[in-house]
Amino acid sequence: MESSLVFRTKDYNRKVTEEVFDYYRCLSCGIVFLNPVPSDLGKYYPSGYHLPPSTRGDMEKMASRERYKIDIVKEQISGGRLLEIGPSWGAFCHLAKNAGFDIDAIEMDPACCLFLTDIVKVKAHHGNEILPILDRIEPYDVAALWHVVEHLPNPLNILRTVSDKLKPGGILIVAAPNPDSWQFKVQKKRWHHLDAPRHVQLIPPHTLLRQIERFNMRTVYITTRDPGSLRLNITGWQFLLANLSGNALVRKALHTLGTLLGMSLSSFERAEGCGSAYTALFRKEVLK
Repeated sequence: MESSLVFRTKDYNRKVTEEVFDYYRCLSCGIVFLNPVPSDLGKYYPSGYHLPPSTRGDMEKMASRERYKIDIVKEQISGGRLLEIGPSWGAFCHLAKNAGFDIDAIEMDPACCLFLTDIVKVKAHHGNEILPILDRIEPYDVAALWHVVEHLPNPLNILRTVSDKLKPGGILIVAAPNPDSWQFKVQKKRWHHLDAPRHVQLIPPHTLLRQIERFNMRTVYITTRDPGSLRLNITGWQFLLANLSGNALVRKALHTLGTLLGMSLSSFERAEGCGSAYTALFRKEVLK
């Protein structure tokens, strides 16, 4: 795989380390990838990375912000078995359970797994190795990876297995940062959604479509204009500026300035394909 160095960057978002990380772009498929990938990625996730809500009221409030996700699913499928990989504490799982789906979740964070099991009341599988867990899970009607593939060293292998275990007519939803976005071209190594070193591969939309369609899947749509992606356009500008300072008060002021900047650019970034993230929906072909 021939590639070229895009840039060297640091952990500007979480500031867990002062290490420098190299990102390359594949010259044939356009994937932006971290090389080398640290052997222990877990140490770059601080303790507050996943922060479950402290009360049921907070859980309902936080989950309500993700309601567009279950709306996307319900437009395609009314019920059945649903798999989510990387649910964190389970906002989407909570909404899907309330909508009548039978849930399996795969999550690497042990505290989140306990929350999923004890509070959200869904079946949670804990582990860093996804493929062996997938082998044990029964086929499902819906599979969802909301901003997860960028964290995986082997995302296409996992997407192939996820697609194989999807029932005929079932749907797969993948949301991810868009390395073809205007924001990435402008912000470069300081792009918030690069999130070095936790994001190890950024897959361009056209590459994702080409790969998944090889797995007996049909593309229903791909968009950078769903509510979650539009929200992340603003987030990118907020944290580009806030990350310039370590002072809490200055960060707050810069964050507000980033909000205003993002809003001023929103009409441009709303153009299809320009946004900082995308959501793609695929359907498993019914073999005749």
